[in-house]
Amino acid sequence: MKFLNLSKLGWNDFFAGHFSSLASSGFEIGRVALENRHQYLLYTKSGEIIGETTGKLLHFAASTADLPKVGDWVAFQAFPEEEKAVIHQILPRKSIFSRKIVGRRVEEQVVATNVDIVFIVQGLDNDFNIRRLERYLIMVFEGKANPVIVLNKIDLCEDIEEKLKEVQTIAGTVPIVLVSAKLDVGIDELKAMIKEGSTYAFTGSSGVGKSTIINKIFSEEIQKTADVRESDSRGKHTTTTRKMFISPEGALLIDTPGMRELHLWYSEDGLSDTFSDLEELAASCHFSNCTYTKETKCAILGAISEGELLQERYDSFLKLREESTQLAEKQSVSKFLQKKQDTKKVQRGFNKVKHKRLVIED
Repeated sequence: MKFLNLSKLGWNDFFAGHFSSLASSGFEIGRVALENRHQYLLYTKSGEIIGETTGKLLHFAASTADLPKVGDWVAFQAFPEEEKAVIHQILPRKSIFSRKIVGRRVEEQVVATNVDIVFIVQGLDNDFNIRRLERYLIMVFEGKANPVIVLNKIDLCEDIEEKLKEVQTIAGTVPIVLVSAKLDVGIDELKAMIKEGSTYAFTGSSGVGKSTIINKIFSEEIQKTADVRESDSRGKHTTTTRKMFISPEGALLIDTPGMRELHLWYSEDGLSDTFSDLEELAASCHFSNCTYTKETKCAILGAISEGELLQERYDSFLKLREESTQLAEKQSVSKFLQKKQDTKKVQRGFNKVKHKRLVIED
């Protein structure tokens, strides 16, 4: 088994501080590189090992978000003779990239954790969608990671400058990289951003070229790729699971499955960061409780009338703010119901112990 340097896996003082008490209890530390149902591939200082969670961790998980995810640091007990590990605890996450699961249920789906930079890949073909890009930015900002916008397939785009200007209207200070993975354009610029010991995730719709870009960074085909349909520029889900790879530069790269639907999860801070231009305008509003919809002397409405702010961006802000408000209300109800369920779990456990004691006494 190949020995791995923990610092090159992203280990730092933040995680070490949370692990000190667990280390004194005899646990070892590992990082989740692959999740497959309830089995996990862990990168450890002794190499790779397959881990499983304890029954307790499974039992008290309010949702799948409370179970180990790719990027997590976990405390485990090793059983070398069985070539397996038992995961007892997940260390606090420094960053988390999440969305709401598809469907009506109010539940978080964790895409990746402890990521330093998220490369948001969008194709400059029929996949191009500025409103979807705003959603990705909200998700990344909310999760406390740093976004980089990657505009791929410039070789298929006839109006690059126009689309670049459109992206710049929403990007703020977020870096934008123009790429043609097919022609190796922009790959060196991406490589220059990738540093040893840091973690990077690639996200975007299916068919935008995430896996191809990663293959170019590695200079070998480590991820399968597929052609896209000409009608809508969408591809097959060639990446069906999240997996962490160690790059030639010693960085951690996570490829994620394409997302056809992108529902926000927590989004209050992410909304403010993504629409920082509107936040700056709002500071000049005459009324401190301005709703930015009908008030006189509203700086945002004034900027629209003066042509300083696009109507489409303003409409998108209102739509996403409303979605965020509705989601927060649903999450509040969901938390209340989950708390009741957790209380019942604890009570059932207490009753079992009480019953055993009564049987023994009798």
